[in-house]
Order: sequence, then structure tokens, then C-alpha cells
Amino acid sequence: MTVRTRIAPSPTGDPHVGTAYIALFNLCFARQHGGQFILRIEDTDQTRSTQESEDQILEAMRWMGLDWDEGPDVGGPHGPYRQSERKDSYRQYAEELIEKGHAFYCFRTPEELDAIREERKAAGLNPGIKGDLELPEAEVKARLEAGDPYVIRMKVPNEGTCVIEDRLRGTIEIDWSQVDCQILLKSDGMPTYHLANVVDDHLMEITHVIRGEEWINSAPKHKLLYEYFGWDMPELIHMPLLRNPDKSKLSKRKNPTSITFYERMGFMPEALTNYLGRMGWSMPDEREKFSLAEMIENFDINRVSLGGPIFDVEKLSWLNGLWIREELSVEQFADRIHKWAFNEKNIMPMLPFVQGRINAFSDIAPLANFMFSGMLPLEASSFEHKKLDEDAVKRVLQFTLWKLEAQRHWSKENIFADIKALSKIMDIKMGDFMQPIFVAIAGTPNSWSVMDSMAMLGPDMTRARLRYALNEVLEGFSKKATKKVEKEYQSILSQIEE
Repeated sequence: MTVRTRIAPSPTGDPHVGTAYIALFNLCFARQHGGQFILRIEDTDQTRSTQESEDQILEAMRWMGLDWDEGPDVGGPHGPYRQSERKDSYRQYAEELIEKGHAFYCFRTPEELDAIREERKAAGLNPGIKGDLELPEAEVKARLEAGDPYVIRMKVPNEGTCVIEDRLRGTIEIDWSQVDCQILLKSDGMPTYHLANVVDDHLMEITHVIRGEEWINSAPKHKLLYEYFGWDMPELIHMPLLRNPDKSKLSKRKNPTSITFYERMGFMPEALTNYLGRMGWSMPDEREKFSLAEMIENFDINRVSLGGPIFDVEKLSWLNGLWIREELSVEQFADRIHKWAFNEKNIMPMLPFVQGRINAFSDIAPLANFMFSGMLPLEASSFEHKKLDEDAVKRVLQFTLWKLEAQRHWSKENIFADIKALSKIMDIKMGDFMQPIFVAIAGTPNSWSVMDSMAMLGPDMTRARLRYALNEVLEGFSKKATKKVEKEYQSILSQIEE
């Protein structure tokens, strides 16, 4: 058997280190067995998927050296490799399941579904959508002819136990009563992850599915679909989730999670790949520093530990320092820093702002150093404001951060529109609103246009600095206060959308 593994990111946000972690182990497993590593884009969420996010994912993976054999940019015999381009093919599989009696048309309204959830919850049952969902055949036919909206759901047993075999975890048993009647085809004709995932893995001849453990509860649905279609199921390998130092699930609120953040910070891709390779796995000789080629040569998926691996930025920084000192000659070091930031592409956009503000070239460094820095040396006193108290300043930073986290098309114009809308709804003059943002981004309220600075710094560094200023320098909000602030933000958001 030829081993074929895949990674299937969704282009709905920044390229995540968790995605790279799973991709790395898929790549190593495929290469260790002389097989192929596939990359496909799961963009079934058309409202949130963007070309910008897809491009960032591909660039980040390439930067880390995680090259694939087949994918949207390189092609291959099993294309297309974007699910949106395969849209028309999924319907036939959903309809096939209806014909076989394994799926059904569901016309239930959101209100009816909410009522079903509440009834199941009151009866002490899993609140997932299950139970009295199907309509008589004659009514289904009439409603289809009338053009009523519907989804296609899979049928799931109500009793018994689903047995899943996992390479790392052995036998996993999940009661069918805990598994809901999953939507397979949405009302817009797009498949859900579950149908598309199974169909694509089959058609692309995937032999091993290596993914995060958060997908364990979905495994019964996938196993059932393979059985319904009469296909062989790939071997499942569920990796442990990356954790923050406090053992919580890795999240951007507690740790930078974007690959492009680490690139912008000046980390070596070899060091980041090395560090992710140590997440739940180790070299036979236990050495901490190793190349991707060395990891592939010594890789054994059975040696993965299920204990939640800790993603610690300080440990990553230490390892990155080793790579810089031990692997780069002075000439290579000069080449790396040139490619990192000190090149025409990065410097040219800021020169118009610098040129009009200096009297000598030596003035450039203190004026522009924030453009080449990571987190800035700020203190709470840096945010003292003539018009806003500290609580209001924190709200400005928090609401701006949340609004910019949702921005998928990063540009000066979009950043300005987001901030102006917040300023207006919060009834704070634009100048007063911008001051804490200037400080968080540039370290001073007296820099050049902060909108241009944020556009040049990019979304990852911008958000990281806002997050750092809010949570580390100003110590953020308490849990109780956070709930109140979240409600305030949702109210503001609804007013902006009106």
C-alpha cells in the first residue's frame, strides 16, 4: 500500500501553528513510508473563507519547509484541491445516501430545531439534533416541488456503541446516542466538513488521517459514512492538542498562534519546525535540536506521547537562539536579516514617512525602530490619557483588537473604517480614541500615521501588540468584567452593522 496523508486547512483566518504542527507530522509520516503528502483547501464556509487567508496558509507552510506533493498550487492527479471547486460533485454523494436510505431531506426551521434541542435537553438527552426530523415521503415530494429550502442530514443509530480504532489510542467507544444527525449538504448546496472530508479522502486515496484529537467525537460520523458508501476507511491517528503553559488549549489570547507572527518576529523557520517536532515526540537520542530531514529519518508515529504538549514561546526563543548561533555563518546571518526585514520591499513603504521627519540619517533608527521590533517596552503610565480613564483606554484597545481580529482584508482603508466606526459608536473623538492605539503600536502618541504603520506591520504584529498592551501592560479585564465588556462589544457591533 502506498501511504498518502493530507492536511486540510480552512482559509478562514491566520495560518495557525496548530495547523503546521499537524502538517509536520503528516509530512514526516508520509516521507518515512515513501508516500505522498497532500494539501487541500477546505473552503466550504463561503462566508468566511478568503483568498487572502489561503495565500497566507500556503506561504506560511512553504516558509516552514513543509512542502506537499499535490495541492491547489501544484496540481496533481486527484484535483481540484479546493472544495469550493468540487462543489457540484458532493450533491451526487448526498443524494446517493438518500437513495440508499442512509440520509434524508430535512425541512425543519431554526425555531423547530431550537425546540427539539430544548426537548432533548429537558429529557436529559444529548441536545444534538436527533429524533423526529423526517417527514412522510409524500410531504417531502410536495415540498421539494414547491422549492422549499432544505438540508440533507445523515441517519445515525439511536442505540448501541460505535467502536473506533486509533493508532495511538487503541479502541475508542462512543455511544451512538451522543452522535447527532449531522447535516451533510447545506441549504446553499455546499457540503459540510463531514461529507466533503470523507468523499475527498476517498477520492484522493488517503490511507492515513492524522489530525487533532478534537476530531475524535466526529469519528463515528465519518466511520458511518464510509460504511454507508461501502468504502474502506483510512487509519485514524489523533494527535494531542497543543497547550499553553497553564495547560489550557493553545489560543491567541494567551499565546501568539499565527505562523506569520513568528516570521515577522524574526524566528528562523528551521527553529519553529524543530520546536513543533518536539510537541509530543522526541528523537531517539533525545536531542532537542534537529533538522526536518533528521526528524523524517528518525520518525516513528508510535512514539508520539498523548500528554498535552506545551507550546512555550520562551522555550521556542531559546531554541531559535541556538539555531542562529550554531547554524549560521556571519554571511548567512547577514543574508537572513536582509531577507527578514532590511530589504527594499519592507523599507520602501516607510521611507516617505521617515524622510520628512529627519535632519540626518542617524535620526532614522530612533524614529523607525518600532517597525523592526517585537513587543515594545511599555508601562501602564505610557497610556495615561487626558480625556479617558484607564478603564476606557482598555475598552478602546479591547474593542479595536476584537474588530481587527475579524478583519480578513488587511489594508489601511479597512483598518481606518473599523476604528472610525468604533470611535463614532463609543462617542469618543477620533484623536482621543487613537492615542492609546498609537502607544500600543508605535510606543508613542507622536509617531507618523498609525494606520499606515498597522498596514505595514501586518495583522499579526498589530494584533499581538494590541493584545500585549491590553493584557500584559494594563493587566486586562477580570473574568467577571470580561463578560460585561463582551456584551458591550456585541451591542456596539450590532449598531455598526445597522
